[in-house]
Amino acid sequence: MGRVTAPNQVSPVPPADLPSTLGELRATGHQYRTVKQELRDNLLARMGSGEERFPGIVGYEDTVLPEVERALLAGHDMVLLGERGQGKTRLIRSLGGLLDEWTPVIPGSVLNEHPMHPIAPASRALVDSAGDDLPIGWLHRSMRYGEKLATPDTSVGDLIGDVDPIRLAQGRTLGDPETIHFGLVPRTNRGVFAVNELPDLAERIQVALLNVLEERDIQVRGYQLRLPLDLLLVASANPEDYTNRGRIITPLKDRFGAEIRTHYPLDLDLELALIRQEADLVAVVPEHVLEVLARFARDVRESPSVDPRSGVSARFAIAAAETVAAAALRRSGLLAGAGAGAGAAVSASAGVGAASRPEAPVARIGDTVSVTSTLRGKVEFESGEEGRETEVLAHLLRTATAETFRARLAGLDLSGFTAIVAEGGAVETGELVSSAELLRQVGTVPGLAKVLDRLGLGDAPSPEEAAAGIEFVLEGLHLTRRLGKDVTDSGRTVYGDRD
Repeated sequence: MGRVTAPNQVSPVPPADLPSTLGELRATGHQYRTVKQELRDNLLARMGSGEERFPGIVGYEDTVLPEVERALLAGHDMVLLGERGQGKTRLIRSLGGLLDEWTPVIPGSVLNEHPMHPIAPASRALVDSAGDDLPIGWLHRSMRYGEKLATPDTSVGDLIGDVDPIRLAQGRTLGDPETIHFGLVPRTNRGVFAVNELPDLAERIQVALLNVLEERDIQVRGYQLRLPLDLLLVASANPEDYTNRGRIITPLKDRFGAEIRTHYPLDLDLELALIRQEADLVAVVPEHVLEVLARFARDVRESPSVDPRSGVSARFAIAAAETVAAAALRRSGLLAGAGAGAGAAVSASAGVGAASRPEAPVARIGDTVSVTSTLRGKVEFESGEEGRETEVLAHLLRTATAETFRARLAGLDLSGFTAIVAEGGAVETGELVSSAELLRQVGTVPGLAKVLDRLGLGDAPSPEEAAAGIEFVLEGLHLTRRLGKDVTDSGRTVYGDRD
């Protein structure tokens, strides 16, 4: 779901025209707002202007995002429930984009205190003594987001804070806030704080969050600090863990104002859009190959052989596309090293002209086979499928390829392709077969231009794109039992007559 600013990056330099003292800030008419008021106002402003509210978030426009917006408008802390790879963290991080780009702070305050609303005793004394001459700093919204992945070894000190023995030794009293080394939550005061995988926190650590969510103060080492924190607290969790009372305490669940369910892409188009947005492809992957991978991910997700409680991450399809692109790049590199890769001529009806050049990296349907072994670790199978994981994935990949073949090429006359292997003919392809070699074997094929058009390869595809289209048709004809297929000892694939 879209890319975001890293939480721990160096803060950008504020513009020079921003006020530099509290008096100058008051003169601009600036009003203090809580974080939740700020988020509400900015969300409403974007709604009114038609500006995108959550850039890069795919597939949630009509389901999850309306619920998130209602929670923000209501001023509710929220928990996002969903299986792995549903973009929960990505969505949470995008909330920081709704904050003001720059906000005033008291310089040196670890709590990011607003100069018009100091909360620590030392800060209040500083504002009282300096008055309008108080120098102020400016904090960019990218620095107002905090995040913690919940792990069993997370401590109260990590999240809330702990007594600093060095400061006690310097003569400060135990009740003085200056003796506290604050944790991640108070250090994100006036921002958005996220706890990922909330149920993995030990129960005693979950208890430490109760006051943060309701009373908005914190307790450290048995005494209470009346420091009214101002933040939006968001958590993520797997429903299987969150709904199990042994993993999360009921009072903590009660303090979240909104519980929002996330989901995987609801249809094929959204799955494809997510792959296109997120995959970092090192080679050209034609649309029909991407569609096969999107259908493959959906088929794996729905397979009875796969544990539905763990889910199949959206990262599965993204990694599959990147793996297929890498396979195409590997072929291009190996063929270049072997001195292969001359261009080839195909029929004028296909719109592919003759050329002489190195093999360009373009993925083919045969490149998808590699994902069944490299990505099986991303899938949790049912216990009865032990030892059959690759076999199950290979079957689902064939199913996805056949589904795409029917969807893309239904109604076309493909007899020109079956005629290639009639009377004992054969077409040999494989990972290291160049497009020139494949096109030379096929020659002129009636109807090839219509096939390439249906596959989105255009009127003038390159030899590599034409080869990718031809290999897809051959595989589809095999899967629909109109061609035979053998794999040689060297790993090459031979398509021939079924007889």
